[in-house]
Amino acid sequence: MHKLTHFRLCPHSRSIRILLTELGIGFSFTEERPWEYRQELLAMNPAGELPVLQLQGGTVLCGSYAISEYLAEDQPVAARDRYPLPIFPGSRTDRAEARRLVDWFHGKLNREVTREILEERVYRAYRQSADGAPDAAILRAIRANVRYHMSYIAYLADQRSWLAGDEMSFADIAAAAHLSCLDYLGEVPWDDYEPARIWYMRMKSRPAFRPLLADRISGVAAPRHYADLDF
Repeated sequence: MHKLTHFRLCPHSRSIRILLTELGIGFSFTEERPWEYRQELLAMNPAGELPVLQLQGGTVLCGSYAISEYLAEDQPVAARDRYPLPIFPGSRTDRAEARRLVDWFHGKLNREVTREILEERVYRAYRQSADGAPDAAILRAIRANVRYHMSYIAYLADQRSWLAGDEMSFADIAAAAHLSCLDYLGEVPWDDYEPARIWYMRMKSRPAFRPLLADRISGVAAPRHYADLDF
């Protein structure tokens, strides 16, 4: 069986967990604390980043980009209708748009919001050298960025059937993975972005999403609506 090294509030890890489950690919877990940079993780991925997928045959895939593209190459275009979820569906242009949005969420959204909020509200609490409460000025800036990204997600959700187009793709999974982490921390102003809220309800109602809604981490309690499929 494949083995996924992950952290339960890592959005990149969550996106691969959802993707593997959507595709019906069995895997086991091992959890890693990404702020520790243990030698065991560095031996698998010199970048010290998650997720890492060790395939049953021994191949090691590092990062959500490499993993998703590896799995996508196993879905021939002519046979994608036979798969439970085409990772990058549609025409060549459609697939380019899905990849653009994956880069937006796993790149821009992560840099401007998710990575920073996790650092301030989760990772620093686990570091023995961290002192004091989260930086209020940093949190204000992050929360302003959240609204920028929520506006964009709401726009996409309002204009399209799914974020990248007519079919669900890895772009939806990547976006939902980040929002699920932010939602766990109560950092998503859902009431102000109705199209995004409705789209996210569709995502978190999928069976592949349910394991994420059961995740909990010590010291940080999820809001009451976090696991509620209807908010």
